[in-house]
Amino acid sequence: MRHAWVMKLKAGNETIYKRKHDEIWPEMLDLMARNGTHNFSIYRYGLLLFAYQELDHAPLPGAPIDPIVWKWWEMMAPYMETNADFSPWQEPLDEMFHAD
Repeated sequence: MRHAWVMKLKAGNETIYKRKHDEIWPEMLDLMARNGTHNFSIYRYGLLLFAYQELDHAPLPGAPIDPIVWKWWEMMAPYMETNADFSPWQEPLDEMFHAD
């Protein structure tokens, strides 16, 4: 399963956002692997972030967010646009083309 979405940085936080991801927590990487993520990339264009993820299977609808993810989102909240609960604002993208 592939999916992509956009998020937004707050101005002036480009460097710290990159640094935080360069120092991503080992427990976050372990969680991603356990959940079937085998490819995850984030690209930046100005303040717009483009995220792309490949998973072994679609997440279960309504599945709770893991506490590690919530902790990461809360730590990242000062640097990016968020919802009221500190989850990142996200807008899903429609795949228009794919070739293997």
